[in-house]
Amino acid sequence: MGSNEGKVLPVIVRVLDASASEAARTSAVCAKLPAACSEPILYTESAACLQDLADKTTDILIVDLETIGGDEALEAYAVRCPKAVILAVSAKGSVSRAVSAMRAGAHDFLTKPFSLDALASKISFQLQQRRPSVKQAAAPTAEMPLADNLHAAAPFTPRVAPEPEQPAGLGRLIGMSASMRDIHDQIRRMAPSQAPVFITGESGTGKELCAAAVHDLSHRRSARFVTLNCAAIPRDLIESEIFGYVRGAFTGATDNRIGAAEQADGGTLFLDEIGEMDLLLQSKLLRFLQTGMFQRLGDTETRKVDARIICATNRDPLAEITAGRFREDLYYRLHVLPVHLPPLRDRRDDILPLAEAFLTRYSAEERRKFRGFDADAETRILSYSWPGNVRQLENTIRQIVVMNDGAAVTHDMLPMIIRDASARPNGVIDLSRERSRAQPENRPFGAIEPLWAQERRIIEDALDAFNGNIAMAAAALEISPSTIYRKKQSWEARCV
Repeated sequence: MGSNEGKVLPVIVRVLDASASEAARTSAVCAKLPAACSEPILYTESAACLQDLADKTTDILIVDLETIGGDEALEAYAVRCPKAVILAVSAKGSVSRAVSAMRAGAHDFLTKPFSLDALASKISFQLQQRRPSVKQAAAPTAEMPLADNLHAAAPFTPRVAPEPEQPAGLGRLIGMSASMRDIHDQIRRMAPSQAPVFITGESGTGKELCAAAVHDLSHRRSARFVTLNCAAIPRDLIESEIFGYVRGAFTGATDNRIGAAEQADGGTLFLDEIGEMDLLLQSKLLRFLQTGMFQRLGDTETRKVDARIICATNRDPLAEITAGRFREDLYYRLHVLPVHLPPLRDRRDDILPLAEAFLTRYSAEERRKFRGFDADAETRILSYSWPGNVRQLENTIRQIVVMNDGAAVTHDMLPMIIRDASARPNGVIDLSRERSRAQPENRPFGAIEPLWAQERRIIEDALDAFNGNIAMAAAALEISPSTIYRKKQSWEARCV
């Protein structure tokens, strides 16, 4: 995607689609791109694609959402190739799905069937958008081509800290409410320490931003801040993602690979959604915390690293301990410096500053001219309860910017759930009442629904209530979005 000593390097394109014929057709887009392309790499299965994204350079990734199991699964692909242009395609297109896909990491969205010209146009636009950052990047060395430089920042599943032009330190956490000022003070005090940090809070409250702020203010800020989302990775792969593996450790392990712990040596390792980790791996993590020592999967050599641990969960850790899902000794090892992030509904003074910051950011990104909100829009934004917290607010503002034009955000531009208070007071729906309407009042004992079927009905009711928005449905149900994604996978497996 650039030149090295006068040579133009070809663009690396990968296409993932369960239909081999559709993948081949999509890959023909290379002939229509202005940049020279290597022979496209086609995948019909997710595992092989994920492996290559982790280990090899990717400039363009075209993903069929049905092949990977839905919008939420896209994040696992996006974190493996953060510098790539990601195009999501689906036969089930809608505005809400496009927004959901972009929220999960896609740069654009196309509904099948689409023309190759349309696909080429979207890819070309995204490549043009990224060209300035390539020019500003450090000059490539003779040993490392430019294309590799672009991807060297994150060749593995864990993500590194955002680009330098993004807000750093406490600037990541927008808000001057009393609760946020208290959190800022806590972060300043705990940043110089080496002790573990334990962050709690509902989904969407900004736990990763809080962790990054701690890292930014610590003496480790010049080293890496490595993020691993335990909920976004299959349980049987989490150990290898944290500790790495050696060649031959399992089927498909063709090379040695370092894990997040080694990547974070000298820096900070952030384990998000740590409550999703199974008990066996929790015991291995406890040993690592006590000694700093570990073994790669399939290896006998013991390694030692110096990494500060920050973890986060949207669950109640004490309730998880009582339920036997979280080790008590691990909890007390991690729970040295606790931080609790309040939900957005409890810090309403921060809602407008956050909305204005997101409006400025996405207006610049989408080349829109928005400068603020009119009085009616401000009133509705302030009165809404934001069950999905800051993440929901950010996604809402982004959706408004993408789908509208104007100097000010008006009441009519707001999503129906926010502007129509009578439809869902305070953004909350009575799911229990909705469920009671959908089932008979008396059910014979022999016709009792299995637990998984009841869960499915409840979750699908919530998804219907929020027009398929997984983040908002999860917030209403007081579970994480990853839980909904895993449940959907288990339902599909039952139907096979």
